[in-house]
Formats: sequence, structure tokens, C-alpha cells
Amino acid sequence: MPRKPSYDRDALIAQARDIFWRQGWAGTSLKDLERELKLKPGSFYAAFGSKDALYALTLERYAQDGVARLTALAEELGPLAALKTQPRIVIDSSQMPARACMLAKTYAELQAKDHDLADKAGQHMAEMKHCFATLFRRAQSAGEIGPDHDPDRLAARYQSDLLGLRLSAEREDVNAAEIAADIAADLDRL
Repeated sequence: MPRKPSYDRDALIAQARDIFWRQGWAGTSLKDLERELKLKPGSFYAAFGSKDALYALTLERYAQDGVARLTALAEELGPLAALKTQPRIVIDSSQMPARACMLAKTYAELQAKDHDLADKAGQHMAEMKHCFATLFRRAQSAGEIGPDHDPDRLAARYQSDLLGLRLSAEREDVNAAEIAADIAADLDRL
């Protein structure tokens, strides 16, 4: 009978997500993961199969967590207020390993190499854009934004703004808080 693993797989995925988010795919070696996750090579392969398989799990976790946070925020504040609050949240969190979006970082790093993980990151970004579009539709139905706006187009623009904001927040010479406030204020004009 196989031994039960002595580790919490979900906790390891969350820890690996933070390592990959901070260092990127190429910047994280298998030895880095084994050391940081405190797993021997055999245990690592038994738990995850490969570095790429673990990376795919971390992308999924990152995307699921993002959608869950935004959905909860929308339930608490309403759809438009959630969309207006999101820019500040993505740059204010001191618990994030990096401010730039992990999905965008992955896509930028691996798309030119035609790596499967770039496709996965792109799929997760599309899911996030769909989440934004759903909130714009809900805001439109509630009369919070005008009926003449296309929620899908608003979602694409909003996602682009957030990705740029998150990258700008990594820079010392940019006031990301001002940009976040501008993104939120632009939503009031819809």
C-alpha cells in the first residue's frame, strides 16, 4: 500500500505559484523548487510530474483566485464598484510576490518560444476578461453604465488598463496609485 504524502499539495501549489510569479518560468529551476518546497526529486515528480505540470497548476490557481476575489468583491460592493475598486487592490497588496500579472508575465516570457504554458496563460487571461465582461453586463443591467457600451469591448480595454497598471506599479518612477484612481474615475463616465 503506497504511503500517504506528508505534505499539503494545495499549500505547495500556492508556494510554487509565488516562486514562479516572482522569478518567472526560466528563472526558476527544478532545484529551486525542490529546495523551496522542501521536496526530494522523487517526491516532486510523484506529486507534480514535471516543472511544467506544476507551473500549469500554479497558473490555474492564480486565475481561479483572481476570479474568486473579484466575484466576492462584486457580491459585496456591486459590479461597477468592484470594477472601480480592483485597480487599487492590484497595486496595494503587499502580500503579492510581484505586482505585475503572473499570467501576462508568463505569456510575454513564453509566447515567443511557442511554449504550451503561454497558451494556458492566454486562456486564463481570456477567462478573466470574460469575468470583467460579465460585471460590465451586470452594471449595464443595473443602469450603472449606459446601454450604448459594448461590455466585451469595455472588458478588453479594462483588462489592458489593469495589465499596464500592474506593470507600471513595478516601476519606481511611476505613481501607480494615480493611474489606478484614473482608471476608476474613467468608469464613472460610462
